[in-house]
Amino acid sequence: MADLKQISSQIRRDIVRMVHGAASGHPGGSLGCADFFTALYFKVMKHNTQFSMDGKNEDLFFLSNGHISPVWYSTLARSGYFDIKELSTFRKINSRLQGHPATHEHLPGIRIASGSLGQGLSAAIGAALTKKLNKEENIVYSLHGDGELEEGQIWEAVMFAAHHNVDNLISTIDWNGQQIDGTTAEVAGLGDIRKKFDAFGWATLEMNGNDIDQVITVLNEAKTMVGGGKPIAIMMHTVMGKGVDFMENDHNWHGTAPNDDQLKKALAQLPETLGDY
Repeated sequence: MADLKQISSQIRRDIVRMVHGAASGHPGGSLGCADFFTALYFKVMKHNTQFSMDGKNEDLFFLSNGHISPVWYSTLARSGYFDIKELSTFRKINSRLQGHPATHEHLPGIRIASGSLGQGLSAAIGAALTKKLNKEENIVYSLHGDGELEEGQIWEAVMFAAHHNVDNLISTIDWNGQQIDGTTAEVAGLGDIRKKFDAFGWATLEMNGNDIDQVITVLNEAKTMVGGGKPIAIMMHTVMGKGVDFMENDHNWHGTAPNDDQLKKALAQLPETLGDY
């Protein structure tokens, strides 16, 4: 297997090329989460690239902030779910790689349509409870944006998971402090997210989401907490646009595609390690 840092660099190249090719998409959060996806899919999660919708006897992942689909599509392709050449069809007519993940195209690795913010945690809880009923020991993972926490359904799900001891669930919050209209502090003022999850009865951890080694360490620590009676939440600090200097910490890159010159500058900062699609 290629070095994980090489994989994350290639995933970042895929992201900026896909969004540029479609002239639309969400590069900022995708780039920020590339290290997390690399660690999860290539090191931590027990998953099967011979995809089945029921997901029995394997770990499951649900992407709630579905607008960062480029990083997920690249990760799925690079880990063997489908041919990497299909990445070139991102957001094109009749493509399986829509702007937000969908299921009716039957893209391997996708179990729910997502992108309507706030809904993914509810789906992940349902999957986790199903595994409990089936007496499976596998884990359900989910990822959420910090701006997404402004949705009320998230907090209903947070209450439900704690009340019902959904302790086979590990949910990660991408705490980058940015959303489409500005910083999260300016838009809604989320405060201390970790303290909120603590108050709702979750077990919590914190990590630097742009340090692959730390991501692996903390995800593995979270796995040791499974079965402890509480759902687990990880506060993941990332830099929006990580890896491309002119995109970093700039909310304007939440949903803006690079032009030709910007793509050239971005790719110059991201080594091609596994071969472009």
